[in-house]
Amino acid sequence: MIKPDFNQQVPADLGVVHFVGIGGSGMSGIARILIGMGHKVTGSDLRDTSNVAALRDLGAEIFIGHDAKNLGNPDTVVVTSALWPTNPEYLLAKERGIPVIHRSQALAYLTSKRQVIAVAGAHGKTTSTGMIITALLNLGEDPSFVNGGVIASLNASSASGTGDLFVIEADESDGSFLHYDTSVALITNVDADHLDHYGSEEAFEAEFARFAQGAKSFVAISSDDPGAVRVTRLIKDHRVLTFGQADDATVRLFDVDASGARVSFALEYQGQEFRALLKVPGEHNAVNAAGAFAVLVGLGFDPQKSLAGVESFGGTERRFELHGEQRGVKVYDDFAHHPTEVAAAIKAARAVVGEGRIITVFQPHLYSRTRLMAKEFAEALSASDEVVVLDIYAAREDPEPGVTGALVSDAFKNKNQVHYVPEWSDVPAVAASLAQKGDFIMTMGCGDIYRMVPELLEALER
Repeated sequence: MIKPDFNQQVPADLGVVHFVGIGGSGMSGIARILIGMGHKVTGSDLRDTSNVAALRDLGAEIFIGHDAKNLGNPDTVVVTSALWPTNPEYLLAKERGIPVIHRSQALAYLTSKRQVIAVAGAHGKTTSTGMIITALLNLGEDPSFVNGGVIASLNASSASGTGDLFVIEADESDGSFLHYDTSVALITNVDADHLDHYGSEEAFEAEFARFAQGAKSFVAISSDDPGAVRVTRLIKDHRVLTFGQADDATVRLFDVDASGARVSFALEYQGQEFRALLKVPGEHNAVNAAGAFAVLVGLGFDPQKSLAGVESFGGTERRFELHGEQRGVKVYDDFAHHPTEVAAAIKAARAVVGEGRIITVFQPHLYSRTRLMAKEFAEALSASDEVVVLDIYAAREDPEPGVTGALVSDAFKNKNQVHYVPEWSDVPAVAASLAQKGDFIMTMGCGDIYRMVPELLEALER
């Protein structure tokens, strides 16, 4: 993991831009907007993904694999914190004195002179951002946006609009969410994570308080999440709208029915009640909708029309996303990679599967998170009927001795429901052998576990 130099001045004109790791949702979204603005864009990534293919179609020159010769002669290089400090393109750019800026700095460049709605939180950012964007479009607005996932109805994670509003998913993992000139801050929750970067839960919450204090217009924040409640106490001299099931919430959520494939709920705001039925399942999505609604009414939009706009949201890529069915078994993929997210995703799936069973194929993400939260992961995953645990997706970290996926499987109270399968190639057959007609197999994690979906469908067919 590199430590970006946030003191690096962003050029007034980015010119030709080279992205190291261009295929990620955030990076590809920024690249897409820059191409639309007329910039020449090049880049590299480890795999030839759908994001890469889409950018190529727009005219970007993209190399697979990281190599110094990929760099060419750009005016600016954009990187993410997930890069290794030995990355040859990053090193050559630094050696040649080319401005190397972090992804968040490039996004701040794009959002300058716009009214920024920044969505932050340990969970629910991508969905909440998608809900706000979808609602704004339904309200007749034309916002710019960069989301952390593809919005299903738009088939895009970013766009450059003509309006004054710019909606972004703001990443808290490395503190880069502080770099935006934020007008409206939405904080979905402050559930401790990324302690490898922050060191302590207190430091994590203090950074969210700084993010909230930077919002020029108002802050919308959960009334229920304990971390968010503590952060709210730290916010001074700001307009604050709370949302959730607390009796004193500005936007009070109640009558939640998450028992089926679509969650219904009611909201109370300024003495009026509003009811909604979402196209997506799960109580957590009712909470996300309440947060999006708080942002919209805080901006002055009509409450009933705002909620209707949120209702039209059809989901995002890698959030309980159905990919196919073989011999009566449906295969889903979900981005959940924190115990709270895992529990919410399985609970939502349970409401949809009916009498079928849930087989979760879980890929832990990061050695530090696995070491710190193995017990919590086991507790969350145990809500499944069967669990297959892979080895750890390292991402930006070096391996830690003794830290493997076995830490999670060993923490299960019921050892009969968990199967530790460290070899990728062995997993599809194991998962398929566990499945019966009516079951769901759900791949889960924010690494590359989504790539296993075709293999699982093939194994089921066999």
